[in-house]
Amino acid sequence: MKVLLLIVAVLLILLSLLQGGKSEGLSALTGQGELNLFQNAKERGPEKVMSYTTLGLGIAFFALVIAIRIWG
Repeated sequence: MKVLLLIVAVLLILLSLLQGGKSEGLSALTGQGELNLFQNAKERGPEKVMSYTTLGLGIAFFALVIAIRIWG
């Protein structure tokens, strides 16, 4: 079960790194860019699939951590 947790963790990290950022990088922090925090940007195509896969892996990660903690 711990090997499965390791695989899920690595996949979760990789998918998180592959996803594009929602802001414009450092320009959003310095105020030089237009920050659309409440803009409704819809994901389409591969971005949507990666987003749902990341969500599923996150849920699986937490479920595995709880299962390992309960059943050792």
